[in-house]
Amino acid sequence: MKRIFSTLAFFSVAVLCVLAKSYSVTSPDGKLVATIDDSNGLTYSVAYAGQTLIAPSAISMTIDNGKTITIGTKVKAGKVQKHEGTIKAVVYKKSEVQDNYNSLTFQLNDRFSLVFRAYDEGVAYRFVAAQKADFIVNAEQVNFNFAKDWNVYIPYVNAKGTIEQQFANSSENTYAHIPVSQTDPKHLSFMPFIVEADNGVKMVITESALENYPGMYVLNNGGHSLKGIMPNYPKEIKQGGHNNLQLKVLSRENYIAKAKAAQEFPWRIIAVAAHEKDILTNDMVYRLGSPSRVADTHWIKPGKVAWDWWNNWGLYNVPFKAGIDNRTYKYYIDFASKQGIEYVILDEGWAVNLKADLFQVIPEINIKELVDYGRERNVGIILWAGYYAFDREMERVCKTYSEMGVKGFKVDFIDRDDQLALDFMYRTAEMAAKYKLMIDFHGVCKPAGLNRTYPNVINFEGVAGLEQNKWSTMEQYDQVPTDVLLPFTRMFAGQMDYTQGAMLNGTRSTYRPNNSEPMSQGTRTRQLAQYAIFFSPLNMLCDSPTHYEENPDCTEFIAKFPVVWDETVPLNCELGKYVAVARRSGNQWYIGAINDWTAIDLTLDLSPLKIAGRAAKVVKDGPSAAKIAADHLHERIVIPSDGKIKVHLAPGGGFVLQTL
Repeated sequence: MKRIFSTLAFFSVAVLCVLAKSYSVTSPDGKLVATIDDSNGLTYSVAYAGQTLIAPSAISMTIDNGKTITIGTKVKAGKVQKHEGTIKAVVYKKSEVQDNYNSLTFQLNDRFSLVFRAYDEGVAYRFVAAQKADFIVNAEQVNFNFAKDWNVYIPYVNAKGTIEQQFANSSENTYAHIPVSQTDPKHLSFMPFIVEADNGVKMVITESALENYPGMYVLNNGGHSLKGIMPNYPKEIKQGGHNNLQLKVLSRENYIAKAKAAQEFPWRIIAVAAHEKDILTNDMVYRLGSPSRVADTHWIKPGKVAWDWWNNWGLYNVPFKAGIDNRTYKYYIDFASKQGIEYVILDEGWAVNLKADLFQVIPEINIKELVDYGRERNVGIILWAGYYAFDREMERVCKTYSEMGVKGFKVDFIDRDDQLALDFMYRTAEMAAKYKLMIDFHGVCKPAGLNRTYPNVINFEGVAGLEQNKWSTMEQYDQVPTDVLLPFTRMFAGQMDYTQGAMLNGTRSTYRPNNSEPMSQGTRTRQLAQYAIFFSPLNMLCDSPTHYEENPDCTEFIAKFPVVWDETVPLNCELGKYVAVARRSGNQWYIGAINDWTAIDLTLDLSPLKIAGRAAKVVKDGPSAAKIAADHLHERIVIPSDGKIKVHLAPGGGFVLQTL
């Protein structure tokens, strides 16, 4: 990525007196104001259209000499800047990202500064070091003192026990909808999360440019306040965990990070939307990620994947017993080739179990043979790898398999985001880019700008996706209401490997978990619509090729879906109830809508897309979809002259349209 248009103009430069107490920076449209005060330590507050959102909240950083930066420190100097620019995006939900903001920089002392930026879409701040030697960060104080006890949509970590035990998690859970004051003070929550302020205003809290530093969680801070908390730097680590593929933390240091000289610290983001649909096109996380370090990106090829694990290698009506072997994978490759699907993943099982060695391959698998077979059929091979197995010989693994023709790795079971875990992710991204390999991170924290810095990191899990339906009852995991929140919460941070595409579908009464023949919650059309709604540049077709071959109309429809977009336009939305979005690839528009378990009739206004009079293919819930979730109808329509179409969504339903 590169900035294709940029201007930088000082509209005000001020030397701030050491006796000054309060400063502010305003968004370009004048609606958002961040106010910074140093009269009693350093605090910030945020207001939108005259409404206070964040009341004064203390921030600081404590470094290795015990000095707490900003507390008791007087601001020495500051400058206000205006910036207007455009970022050419790679592997994103739009082709260009506007980068317009006003910023205010404080020189806290001769070694640290603090930068605030105000965009029309939100406020962000970060600390920046200027010292010449490496140093230790003992702690960082981050507070969000909300003006009122508003409701939040917030996800607790999927681990229990002490706070230390909770740091070992994969950022997968449903969302609690409760007042801030009622969040559990003993249970970590991960980001992004949403705060519902007055007058329909929403805030989304998260971070970006998370490099050489731990990820942040939040805890109840008393009243209607949340505080940031980060895992300390690992002291002792031991191989273990899932199939001996993880690195488990046995003890930690008494500090959070080993910082580098002149390090820029993560951006703390408070995104603000006047209407919830505006969250769907908010670019705060992407634009605040560090610029790309991959000069040549032409080899990064987003695409769809015929995937084996979710359907448990579930081929049938074939003249062999399916399993983890070359014969099964050649069938997957043949299926992918026939449908124009770009990749096949070899998920867990191709390497000898419990060895954590990616060069010990089971005798039933010949990777070179599969790579060559796929190449002849225009299908690339991606390999699954456990965290430790990949890390122990990272360069040898990347070099060997890249030279063999493998296109990338799905790296799994990281399940941490302390500084060493984030360091592994950046080292993986850099090494993979060196050998022109794509990376899909699983068992991982939310995206936080890494995908801009290394666009070969093409996807992330960090979401309670469709895999939950393999083992969870409806009481344990209600997928449908989570689905309608994800575009506003988890997907705010970036692309997500949710892994949709189920051809077996259940209603609230007919759904049941099953490992070998898993089904989705909600209708068949919902699964198709998620290809338009969920942004996933490496997008799975999760079900068995056999099931897709039995449903050629659905398979043909989703196999041709784009996975990256030139433009995204939000349509009808009501947080937690339904969401509709339009995405453009070239001259074609793709529109998807899904809802919760309550049936609904919507009128989608497509007039902003300027597609009136165009023909379109439509898939919608069938008349019996409330009882038989697989019931669906394919139709061809012409978009009316006023651009408005009426849509009925069954319980847990969906709708999807493609212009012709």
